[in-house]
Amino acid sequence: MGRPSHGALPLTGAAALAMLAACATPRPDAPASAPIDGGHDYHTLANLDAFRVRHLTLDLTADFAARRLRGAAVLRIEALADGSRTLVLDTRGLDIDAVEWLPAGAAPAPLAFRLGDDRPPLGAPLEIELPPDLPGSFSVRIHYATRPDASGLQWLEPGQTAGRQQPFLYSQSQAIHARSWVPLQDSPQVRFTFDATVRVPPGMRALMGAEHDPAPSADGVYRFHMPQAIPSYLLAIAAGRLEFRPVGARTGVYAEPEVIEAAAREFADMETMLGTGESLFGPYRWGRYDVLLLPPSFPYGGMENPRLSFITPTVIAGDRSLVAVIAHELAHSWSGNLVTNATWRDFWLNEGFTVHLERRIMAAVYGPQRAAMEDLLGFQSLESELQRLAPADQVLAIDLRGRDPDDGASDIPYEKGHAFLAWLGARVGDEALNAFLKDYFDHFAFQSITTAQFLDRLDTRLLAQHPGAVTRAQLLEWIEAPGLPADAIRPQSDALAKVDQAREAFLAGTLAAQSLPQAAWSTQEWLYFLNNLPRQLPREQLAALDAAFRLTDAGNSEIAFSWLLLAIRSDYEPAWPRLAQYLGTIGRRKLIVPLYARLMDTPAGAARARAIYAQARPGYHPITAATLDAIVR
Repeated sequence: MGRPSHGALPLTGAAALAMLAACATPRPDAPASAPIDGGHDYHTLANLDAFRVRHLTLDLTADFAARRLRGAAVLRIEALADGSRTLVLDTRGLDIDAVEWLPAGAAPAPLAFRLGDDRPPLGAPLEIELPPDLPGSFSVRIHYATRPDASGLQWLEPGQTAGRQQPFLYSQSQAIHARSWVPLQDSPQVRFTFDATVRVPPGMRALMGAEHDPAPSADGVYRFHMPQAIPSYLLAIAAGRLEFRPVGARTGVYAEPEVIEAAAREFADMETMLGTGESLFGPYRWGRYDVLLLPPSFPYGGMENPRLSFITPTVIAGDRSLVAVIAHELAHSWSGNLVTNATWRDFWLNEGFTVHLERRIMAAVYGPQRAAMEDLLGFQSLESELQRLAPADQVLAIDLRGRDPDDGASDIPYEKGHAFLAWLGARVGDEALNAFLKDYFDHFAFQSITTAQFLDRLDTRLLAQHPGAVTRAQLLEWIEAPGLPADAIRPQSDALAKVDQAREAFLAGTLAAQSLPQAAWSTQEWLYFLNNLPRQLPREQLAALDAAFRLTDAGNSEIAFSWLLLAIRSDYEPAWPRLAQYLGTIGRRKLIVPLYARLMDTPAGAARARAIYAQARPGYHPITAATLDAIVR
């Protein structure tokens, strides 16, 4: 999943209290004082110890008028424990019409079922009574429909798309939103293969992260097959007015016709990135790697659905300066999709490793200077995040019991996880770390593992060959303690050091805004310049920068974000129309949540935030709206 914002500053005042309150939904059966069972998934209601889903077959019809998916899910299930006669699945807001037993060679038979009480944020357990004399493997079929407010789906009106001609549907299943559109065991511990038939109105194209015929279907019926076992959070669906452009032998882009050419140009290096990933981390085991450019409401930079990453249009900068998001989602093909966190406490195994791999891909494809700048920007963002977060949320192996696992998607698993691997490489040598990572991906391929399993493999396959390089106490400080260890490595960038000099001269008044060496600056240099300006800047200096570089009208979404954040802190009124337009047309959380939070720091800003949010909220994804509801009050 796309990582949080570079350079987002710590929240204060009412915004911080609101965010903390939103993260504190208790779960009665998981007291925080009890010891954590490292292998137990506290975010599923399914009885994983008794049964495991091995294959899923979906038959779904997209009803755009009602904003529902309707159809059936067939689950092929392996019985693990003798004597259990009740199958419990995860659901959230599903309407269950019927459940059937599917005996081999015989007619389906109805099964008794009940939906338990809703237990936010986990949803409601679907309890299915199974027949006696249960075989070791069996299938059940569940007839159901989603609801219009399903947290894992967004239904867009034509006016919310680039072409404004047809509606659009897309999913976001991570972390525990798959249960809002499929009844299943919604746990990263459970991996399954799947087949699907999806029916959409003729003239639209349906997509899933799976093998499929790339040709458009005249009757709107599309079929998919996923032979590799995946966890539920990687289950993905989309439908809309879409075209395809290949950019390499194994890579291509799906997007609306109005933006397909721009997307194909921006992502033209995907095939090179894929080959680089294979040379660094081992074989790519998913067949193709395509991306789907989504409408602007998509809440993340990207989502690493196997074979088909979902990508925000905010990375289309025209100069490939924001394609680290592509490198990140591609890198998940090894860290996350191939080797998966077993619980959401182990989320850092997905994201910290992926940031590390992303930076290596970026260095190989775009040069070490580009990667060094990304590294320093990421580290600064981490430092800001550490100022905002409570100590308990600064640890890699985070305790998320009683909370929505989406709360764990801070910079900690991403940038602190990467900082840990960079530190480890400095201790044992990058060559040794690289060899370990290849072995790690091969050994745990298509498995879901815990932090403890990672540490055991680290001990036996890397640290045993480098005695004295790293102590157990040092490892545990990185993984279980808040903050950063004193010997964490701060990235260095010669290019950004020159930006420091220019910024200091500008602030001192010895260098005029129009004399800044911006003509040679990359997006990363601009972000570093803006992110490291004082929290508040005099109006004259803001106006000088704006006049020289038209920052209020910046088309680059990341530069615009950093500028608008500075404008809010400095009460720079000329930016208010652009701020309203920006917040009203973008749904990516990293680019809008900090802006709303900053606005809420002052009475005038809070009034502006409420007015903008009232207009913009209907176009935001449910995940984004849930976050902002706790901030904009």
